[in-house]
Order: sequence, then C-alpha cells, then structure tokens
Amino acid sequence: MSLSTERLIKLRADARLERITTLESRVRAGEDPATAYAETPEIDDLVVLTLRDEMLEERDQLAEFGLARLAARAGGPDAAEHQRNTDRVEFELLREIAAEVPELTVAVWRLSDRLQVD
Repeated sequence: MSLSTERLIKLRADARLERITTLESRVRAGEDPATAYAETPEIDDLVVLTLRDEMLEERDQLAEFGLARLAARAGGPDAAEHQRNTDRVEFELLREIAAEVPELTVAVWRLSDRLQVD
C-alpha cells in the first residue's frame, strides 16, 4: 500500500465530512451531544477504517470479512472462532497501515485496542 500526502489529505477531508454529518444526525435525532461526540470515531480512525476496507477489497476478502464479522455478532456456535479470526486479520491489516503511514499510528493503536489478539 502506497499512500501519497495528497491522498491522505483527501481521505482526511472525506472523514471530517463523514464525522460532522454523523454528529449532526445523531444530535438532531435527540442524542446527548456529549455522548454522540464521545462515540463517533475520530477523523484518523475513519481514515484507517477506509484504508482497511480498501486493502480487504484489493485482496478480494471484503465480503468474506464482513460475513465473518456478522457471524461473530450473531452468537452462533462458531461465533468465538469467527471473532478470533476476523480480529487477527484486522490486526494484521492495521499493522500494515501503521507501518506504511506513520501519521496514522495513534489511530491504528486506538482501533487495535478493541481487538482480541494473542
């Protein structure tokens, strides 16, 4: 993955717009602004998630990853295994992003904190 400065600026601008829109929507729907602000991902977090999805798509794994995440949330007999597998895949992708784009390292580790990896 190669990310130019211009592309990072564009991704951040798109993420900023997404974050503002999400916050406005949640507050207009009656949510407490403090809660909405605390729960809405940071701009760089959204950029990292976009890059993660692009990497999955480039590797033809986006649909498989999404289905495995859904299976993990469904709570079936294999839910724990799906959770472990998708967390491991996501963690490796996030590490690649941090290595390639050091400016996003803080966001990568913030997102990695929610993953269960050994």
